[in-house]
Amino acid sequence: MKLKETLSKWFKHIALVLTDPKRFFSRIVADGNLEESMLKAFLYGFLGGALVLVLRLVGGATVTFTSVFSELVIVPVLAVAILFVLGGLLMLVSEITGGERDWEIAIKGLASVFFIYPIILVLNSLAFNCTSLWIISIIVDAYVMFLLYNIAVYCMKGKRTSVLIVVSAFILFLGTVYATDYRMGWFMLKNTGAALACLM
Repeated sequence: MKLKETLSKWFKHIALVLTDPKRFFSRIVADGNLEESMLKAFLYGFLGGALVLVLRLVGGATVTFTSVFSELVIVPVLAVAILFVLGGLLMLVSEITGGERDWEIAIKGLASVFFIYPIILVLNSLAFNCTSLWIISIIVDAYVMFLLYNIAVYCMKGKRTSVLIVVSAFILFLGTVYATDYRMGWFMLKNTGAALACLM
């Protein structure tokens, strides 16, 4: 029964982020509980790594000890590291846009959307050629920018126009990456096999 309630709460959380980000992010406050956010990032990283392993098994790939260690240990730890790196980036955005200067609110806001981390890992692993990697990468990056905008405006209380300008600058930077050879490095981080297909 407890598991059912937890899953129900989890799905409601995701649905609210997707359908009403203003309402969701506006309710995030500092309560001194950073450990929960770190655990959330770690667990979503673990889930993502596990799903990628399952997809590899289904696809007939050989799963080695190294790959298991990488997906079930390195990826979750990396998720926590990414949480704090993005937290620093969000604090910078908030400073520029006149928003909150509370590190905890930034981390909690980002952790609340970390359910997309395993989704991103799975989508990237599903890319099977250069075209599919392009499509998946653009869709994922566009949605991440959308989330950044909503967190910066509704969670960090940044000035809407300023946030829009900063996010537009990030989008322009990403556009530059996609338009130049630097995209190969970006693609390699997402799916090495599909990225190599772009060189053929």
